[in-house]
Amino acid sequence: MSVRPRGPGWRGRSLRLHLTVLTSGLLCAALVAGAVALTTVLSTSRVAALHDVVTARTATVAELAAGDRLPSTLPVQEPGEIAQLLDADGHVLATSPNASATLPLLDAGPLADLRPAGDGVAVTTAATGYDQEALVAARATTFRGEPATVVASVPLGEVRGLVRALRLSLVVVVPVLTLLLAWTIWVVLGRALRPVDQMRRAAAEVARSGGPGSLPVPHADDEIAALARTLNEMLDRLETSAARQRTFVADAAHELRSPLAALRTSVDVARAHPESYGTGELAADLEREVLRMQALVDDLLLLARVGSAPTVRTDVDLGSLARDVAAMPRTGAPVTVVGSGAGLGQAASLGRVVRNLVDNAARHAATRVLVTVADGAVVVEDDGRGIAEADRERVFERFVRLDDAREREAGGSGLGLAIAREVAREQAGDVLLGVSELGGLRAELVVPRR
Repeated sequence: MSVRPRGPGWRGRSLRLHLTVLTSGLLCAALVAGAVALTTVLSTSRVAALHDVVTARTATVAELAAGDRLPSTLPVQEPGEIAQLLDADGHVLATSPNASATLPLLDAGPLADLRPAGDGVAVTTAATGYDQEALVAARATTFRGEPATVVASVPLGEVRGLVRALRLSLVVVVPVLTLLLAWTIWVVLGRALRPVDQMRRAAAEVARSGGPGSLPVPHADDEIAALARTLNEMLDRLETSAARQRTFVADAAHELRSPLAALRTSVDVARAHPESYGTGELAADLEREVLRMQALVDDLLLLARVGSAPTVRTDVDLGSLARDVAAMPRTGAPVTVVGSGAGLGQAASLGRVVRNLVDNAARHAATRVLVTVADGAVVVEDDGRGIAEADRERVFERFVRLDDAREREAGGSGLGLAIAREVAREQAGDVLLGVSELGGLRAELVVPRR
């Protein structure tokens, strides 16, 4: 199945670019929201502070006026703050030193609209005689028995200017920070994804070569390293499966030549000498070779399937299994089973292993085969010639015959012990060879116990 190459659009861009743009965009949005919130909070808090200033100033001046204790100039503290005491007609009765004694903060019309009733205070934002925009507070009082109004103001131009300057600086700072963060994210992601790119290159090389290979595992024990190990396990299993297929094809091609050649020879002789090669004799010869090929193909298919599916192990009665195998018809020495036991595995698979071991022992035994069963083990012994220690591992290789002529004559294919060990190891067990007390070979199947 071909893989469609990535297109030139946004979806065809790299994961590194996607993550960089997405993360930078989110950070930029967060910075913008933070900048807006900062300017809003600063503006609101400063205006609230000035509100408290003018409110407190009108209260102080109103108290001084009502008690006829006005100083020559009204006290102020904030930069640009102005305080005045106006009579009912809006004329200046007293003023702070930074305002004129003849120019009131508010004209009579705006003052009348702002003047509160009773002892309350009114605060608004308006243009005064001194500032284009100011926070103005007004409070009613009396001065020497006559009604009067205290007016205090602070300019808002400084606050607005501060907010504008802050917003202007943020307009510059936010993009710069966004670009800096984007560059940092790009570099960090490049380093973080470098092992992924190395794995991709190694995987591409394995795909091009079509042979075995592995992916580099990063030194850091993180998720990427775990992914690399998992992919390497997958590649190993795929290579094992491919090797089994190659071995199956090679073994089949190699081992089927002899029976096919025998069949071809029988057919050629029967065709060339029909009068001397009867149908019955031809059928017997063909049947022998066909059965031999059938057994060989069955064994090859079994070896090819080993490890191809997950194994589910259950409790198996090894004694009953061994007695069933011993009861099967076969040529060779008789088989005796003693003992009992159990183990974990698949009954059919373990039965195949025991059958191969018993068949092998029966072919080579002189007079008897003894099968001893215990928990987690089945031991098959014979009184034959045994196997030299140097050859005990070699006989597990496929198609190895220590006595080739005898094996073929007895119907062996050289796969019995190879199948036994591979199937046993698939069941988390093993097959071990040694010297029997009977004088021949001792083959032991070991499986997990309950």
